[in-house]
Amino acid sequence: MPDLTPLTALGHDQPQSVTYGNLTMGDCPDLALASLALRRDAPVPLPFGLDLPGPGGYVASAEVAAIWTGPRQWMIEAKAKGCTDFAAQVKAQAPDAIVTEQTDGWAAFDITSPDGAAIGRLLEKLVNIDPGTVSPGTASRTSLHHMNVLLVRPDPCCLRIWVGRSFAGSLWHAVIGAAGRQAA
Repeated sequence: MPDLTPLTALGHDQPQSVTYGNLTMGDCPDLALASLALRRDAPVPLPFGLDLPGPGGYVASAEVAAIWTGPRQWMIEAKAKGCTDFAAQVKAQAPDAIVTEQTDGWAAFDITSPDGAAIGRLLEKLVNIDPGTVSPGTASRTSLHHMNVLLVRPDPCCLRIWVGRSFAGSLWHAVIGAAGRQAA
């Protein structure tokens, strides 16, 4: 009989976490993700009461957030809904939109620190963008060690990195290596 135990993107049965100095990185398997795209003349919805952000924007309520990913396109993320049919919930909120489930295709990692500047110094080592442009309330699509990632800054003390699930181990290795060198 096959073992059907659910695993995180890093292949473990529990989320992983590691701390170097004042930086902590952990995977976030409880987050759900769905894409939302609008048809040509469709009105902009207010899913879960969120005003969908413009270019480079990120807006959040207590449980749900929206990330701008392109013209008339967003990713909608939700806390504690990783094992639900989140796309159906988004579709109910935006019935005229094109909604697709993304939770199993992406993996999220949070880097936290009581010192937001430490996150900025880590970003300088990882991506070729000005860390100042990844300020709270923003999202940027870029590459990190040849991987396409979505950087989200929910607040000054947290950076969330979304990456294709098949690259989760590579991202983990790259970020904890850079954090370890920064802490040394």
